[in-house]
This record gives sequence, C-alpha cells and structure tokens, in this order.
Amino acid sequence: MSVLNKPLEGLRVLDFSHTLAGPFATMILSDLGADVIKIESLTGDETREWAPFINGISVYYLSINRGKRSLAIDLKAEEGREIIYRLVEKSHIVFENYRPGVREKLGVDPDKLFSINKNLVYVSIKGFKPNSIYEELPAYDIVIQGLSGLMLSTGFEDQPPIRIPFALFDVFTGMMAVIYALTGLYSSVKPYYAEVYLFDTAVFSMCYLPLIYLLTNRKPMRMGHAHPSIVPYQAFKDSDNKWFIVAAANDRFYQKLCEAIGRRDLAEDSRFKTNPDRVRNRDILVKILEEIFVEKPREYWLNILRKNQVPSAPVYELDEVFRDPYVLGEIVFELKHPRLGSIKQLAQPGMINNNRMYSTRHPPELGENTVEILRELGYSDSEIESLINRNIVKTV
Repeated sequence: MSVLNKPLEGLRVLDFSHTLAGPFATMILSDLGADVIKIESLTGDETREWAPFINGISVYYLSINRGKRSLAIDLKAEEGREIIYRLVEKSHIVFENYRPGVREKLGVDPDKLFSINKNLVYVSIKGFKPNSIYEELPAYDIVIQGLSGLMLSTGFEDQPPIRIPFALFDVFTGMMAVIYALTGLYSSVKPYYAEVYLFDTAVFSMCYLPLIYLLTNRKPMRMGHAHPSIVPYQAFKDSDNKWFIVAAANDRFYQKLCEAIGRRDLAEDSRFKTNPDRVRNRDILVKILEEIFVEKPREYWLNILRKNQVPSAPVYELDEVFRDPYVLGEIVFELKHPRLGSIKQLAQPGMINNNRMYSTRHPPELGENTVEILRELGYSDSEIESLINRNIVKTV
C-alpha cells in the first residue's frame, strides 16, 4: 500500500502532549497516515532528555515519535499563539495532556480553539478527572500502578509490590485516546471534547480482576505466573533453569497434557478430573508437574506439547524475543534517520488490506519542521527569519 492510500491520509493532528500516553496515541495516528504536528516548547519534549541515548538521541523519545513533524514554538508569546491558531483552522484533532490550568494560560484551551474551528475534535489526557479529590495528584506511571491495585495483584503474597517495568497504563490510555479521537470524527456532536484519564483507564483495563473482588468480595490472591481460575496455567522450570508456559485452559487441553507427558493416571485422578477439581487441588498437581518438567530441557517439552496441541510457549528473555523468527519477520522494521542511519522500530500490531501500517518518517529533531510548517501557513522567509531571531520559534 502506498503512503497516499493510507486510511487517515489528509487528516491533520496537532499534538501538544508530551511524555508517553499522548505521543503514543499520535504515533498510532501517524502510522495510519495522519499528518501529526508535534507542538514543542523551545526546550522540547522532556523525553528527549531521558536515557539511554544513541549518539545523543533518547531511545525513549525514538520509540514513540516516528511519523511526526516538530514545530518548536513559544506559546507564551502572542505571535507564537497566532501560529497555532492558523494551524487550528486547518486541523481536525488536537491532543494535549497539560497540568490543570496550563492550557488556559497558553491560550490553547477548548473554548479558545473551538471558537476558531467548531469542527475540531479535542482530546485531553489527564491523570484523574478534574474537580475530583485527585485532580492535583501527579499521575506518574508508578503512582497509577500503585493506586490501581496492580502492584499488589502481581508477584507472590510474601513479596513487596512489583511494578510492571514499562508504563503499561500510559500505553492503554494512549490507545483509549485514539478511540475517543476517531469517534469524534464520526460524531454529530459539535463541539466534540473528550477527556481520558490514566487512573480510570488503569482500573478499567484490569477488567476481570477488579470484578472478581467486586462480585465476590474477595481479593484475588497474588499467584505470580499462575491463574486464579485455571490449573495448570502457568510457567514451569526445565532441567536448564529455563522457563516455559503450559496453558491447559480447559479439560480437553488437560487431557492432552497428560497424554503428552505420559501420565494418563493424572487425567483419571479424581482430584484433577475437572478444572474446579484442579483449582481446589492446585498445590498437589503443580508440585507433580514441577517434578516432571524439571527432568528435561525446555525444547523437549515444547516439542511434545505442541505435537499434542497443548497451548505452550517459552518464557523468553528480551534478547530471545528479538531472535524469534516471527518477531524478526513481522514486528521489527527499519527506517532511516538523518543522524543515526537505519534504526529499528516496532510495527503496528495489525494489518489493513494485508498491509502493515507504519510511517517511514523518522522521529523529528526538535524544530526540524518549523520552517516548512510556517511556509505552509503562508509566512514569508523574512517573517520566518524574524520569528527565529526573536525566539518565537526554533529550528534545527
């Protein structure tokens, strides 16, 4: 599929957001063909300064900003805001994640932008609902993971809280923001203003885990890699101290598991005959399986489990993930960067008309596209030079 045929071709998105949730959302839209203009302060998105670095460029920043154009601008200056207002006239979606009160001070609040373009879709990403008891609480990833109950739902009962090592709920919130934004394009409600909250998204995305508590009044146990409702459905260790998954999600798969490992007696044992039986006798069955699986290497077990159609998989280290042929062939791609050469990126997790959707535009340098955007808005070269010299805008 050519770039011109991407489904969001012709859509313009103004991205005032920073850090992760908003930039992740707008990267999705840029991959789908939208013209995303990343509006940055003269010092840039803070993630540009987050380690680790390659030749002075943040890997974190590179991971969530491909496909965009960078406009570095002083929004505190009236002439800076005037540039934005010209862009708003020709745009379709706005994203922002400012702290309470900041967007009003900068003149990019919903009321102001809707007065310029009533058909605008405005999406605001916030940590918590405004005017709630947590309105002023900084919504850092670890704060949200702690408040959501996630950190004391994973791991084991005798362990301290465990943080998921990437900003899981920022990613989920970014995806929700995309849904709300695209919904706005088809909505008859004008103006269309949406708010998406990290904390609410966190609890919502945990799905059945909170509902187990709400409907039974019992906290789910911290079971590490095991499942509260299915047995065996967890990781086991092999003879080389490597781990692999066995996911006998129903009685049929459990029967196949017993056949695969040569233990039909476990299939007929009344303690393990049905999944409720296995859940009740979890500790006994898991101990038996652990003693069996530790006798041979992971590849041996995966081979016979897959031959017998038992859902299973290796538990990879991250370096193993990127040696997996599926990942190398389907998920990783490369694009050209002016300073770094060819850089690896992660593709969108789906296809449209049998084509992966991703932008070939590199993550922009700060202010890299300032001049071209101003020219598109009708600014003359002398006007652009004046704006640069007076620190209203910045270019590379």
